[in-house]
Amino acid sequence: MKRVALISAALLGTIFLFGQNIMKLHTGNEIIQMEVSETDSLFFTENGTIANFRVAGNLSQFNVSEIDSITFDLEPVVDSTVYVYYTGTSASVNNPLESVGVTAEVDGANVTITSTAPIAHINYVLSGSSNEGSFKIYSDERIDLILDGVNITNPDGPAINIQSDKRVTVELVEETNNSLTDGENYLDPPNGEDQDAAFFSEGQLVFEGSGNLTIIGLGLDQHGLASDDYIRILGGNITVSSAVKDGIHAKDGFFMEDGNVEVTSDGDGVDAGNDNIEISGGVLTVHSQSDEVSAVKCDSTLIMTDGLLDIEVSGDKSKGLNSNMEIILYGGTVDINTSGGVILEASGQGYDPSYCSAIKSETLVMINGASVTINSTGEAGRGISSDGDIVISGGSLEITASGDGDTYTNIEGDNDAYHGACLNADGNISIIDGNVTLSHSGDGGKGITTDTDLLIGGSGNEPIIEITTTGERITISSGGWPPGSGDYDEAKAVKADGNITIESGEITIDSADDGLKTLDTITINDGTINIIQSEEAIEGPNIIINGGNISLVSHDDGLNATYGNGGEQNDGSLLEINGGYIYINSSNGDPLDSNGNIHINGGVIVVHGPQSSPEVGMDVNGSCIVTGGFLVVSGTNSNMTENASPSSTQYCVLLRTNQQVSANTIFHIEDNAGNSLLTFKPVRSYYSIIFSSDQLSSGTTYKVYTGGSCTGTPVNGLYEGGTYSGGTLKTTFSLSNMAPTVWF
Repeated sequence: MKRVALISAALLGTIFLFGQNIMKLHTGNEIIQMEVSETDSLFFTENGTIANFRVAGNLSQFNVSEIDSITFDLEPVVDSTVYVYYTGTSASVNNPLESVGVTAEVDGANVTITSTAPIAHINYVLSGSSNEGSFKIYSDERIDLILDGVNITNPDGPAINIQSDKRVTVELVEETNNSLTDGENYLDPPNGEDQDAAFFSEGQLVFEGSGNLTIIGLGLDQHGLASDDYIRILGGNITVSSAVKDGIHAKDGFFMEDGNVEVTSDGDGVDAGNDNIEISGGVLTVHSQSDEVSAVKCDSTLIMTDGLLDIEVSGDKSKGLNSNMEIILYGGTVDINTSGGVILEASGQGYDPSYCSAIKSETLVMINGASVTINSTGEAGRGISSDGDIVISGGSLEITASGDGDTYTNIEGDNDAYHGACLNADGNISIIDGNVTLSHSGDGGKGITTDTDLLIGGSGNEPIIEITTTGERITISSGGWPPGSGDYDEAKAVKADGNITIESGEITIDSADDGLKTLDTITINDGTINIIQSEEAIEGPNIIINGGNISLVSHDDGLNATYGNGGEQNDGSLLEINGGYIYINSSNGDPLDSNGNIHINGGVIVVHGPQSSPEVGMDVNGSCIVTGGFLVVSGTNSNMTENASPSSTQYCVLLRTNQQVSANTIFHIEDNAGNSLLTFKPVRSYYSIIFSSDQLSSGTTYKVYTGGSCTGTPVNGLYEGGTYSGGTLKTTFSLSNMAPTVWF
């Protein structure tokens, strides 16, 4: 408080006793100059740590502890603005600060400013036009560069070259058009100075205002706009219309809060170097044209909270958003269009494919609130690719891809295939919430692929997911036995090398091949799963269903528990159903299939099986144990048709006939009292029905009917309520063991 009192006394005494004109605030290495006549007030915070100066209506705050001294000057206020005006091959400089250490050297239209003045934020106003000019400045203090309708072309180097490591604020004056163009070949700089761009700065660059700036980068080994520190965009309309290297290049970060930036370059569009990219507003548009470049790139975290990213990528192996660390999209809108393809790079005994990806991270891609739209048309193009994890916990994501995959020789010297994918991760993929729409029409193209685990949903979250694949399979090798055997890369909707866990959500899949495929365990605890078309709907060594509403339509198997080794032996796989509602419609495969065992402990399972042998309604290499639930399966007369195991603890009946029953013919079971246990209308002709219910009991006689009609409501062929009538009694039976076979 003693320091506060001394400052106050010094100010008041000096101002009123001596009528000073200029007040100079000394803080560290800076001197802040204020006009006494425009100083309205000085006041301190209650704790005395902050001094508030209100000058010309603007409030400036300073830490009291950082104020070294305050001095005053009797001289009139010096104009702290230097004006540079270009006219063709010449330039003129109006420099009112020469006496305090600002010098100007003019050679034709090449202007070099050297400032040793201890004054921060000197204004340098550039205007006029020159086709043979430049602006270069050396300064020990922060400067303000004001572009007021200036057009500079320098055939021999940068148009603007700031050789100061201090912060530069660049104001683009309202309603002005400014342009900067460099030459193809730069002259050697003095003292080994950097001169890396048409607009170059050693220090931080901060753009503000509402005017227009166009940068035309022609330098053969140069960027368009570059800083050896960070670049921050607070306003203005900036267009980098060309650059041989990066359009915008910063060593220590790129930060955008407002304004409009458009970049077209042969190198990276925006490269933020070793630091972050942070976008919280404005519009950033990038046209990336070359192979093996990135539209927006950094070695650290890329984070977006608001604004618009509009990106076009046409080069092979190129990337839209690319980070060596995390890419986190909390908000805003991201639109990325890629047309680049794959590059096969020689490696080992063959090649290693490198892909064009809209979004690529080495650690994590997270979407939590942003709206992301990706369209990929290039060969084997990828939507989002992560060497680590992908997490979607909010917002919306729509990826449309159409590029075909193809065959190649891998690094081991073996035949292989590369393919595109909407989502691809070496680590885990988690879709916790949000709206996700994925569509891939390319050969071998996939919706989701992960080398580890996939998690969908979670407590209190309801993600909405739609996945469509329509591409043809890629033949890697063909032949072998049985016919049709071979090695193929199919257009699967979801493929995980680890576990798939579904906790909640609404999932719709339309697949040219598998709907959900895992090499480990798939666990469905809840949610709505609707696979409207597939070759095999759900496949994996272990399939565990604890709940959910599941509808599966497949050409081949519906639920297929297998390690993929084939054969009729028990391979240890497991299909376990503990709850939920499951509807399966398989036209040419086994709806319930396990190369190991089947355990049915609960749930409602309604199955429309195939109509022709050798496929059956339920195929199990081990044993099927039924302990609870409701099960009805229509099937064929194949000699592989089998019932549940007698070791079951709930009755399960296999009902068979040698006479084919036509499609859409009701199959009905009731007890002697006329109570209905089952009224079921299979969509295909059938020879067998497998039925299990906790209503079955010993000591009761049951009647079996076919045909007739029911006034109830059919849900997936199973009638609920109503009255059955008009059928033909085929047989009666009673239960003598847990898994009898009854002929009708």
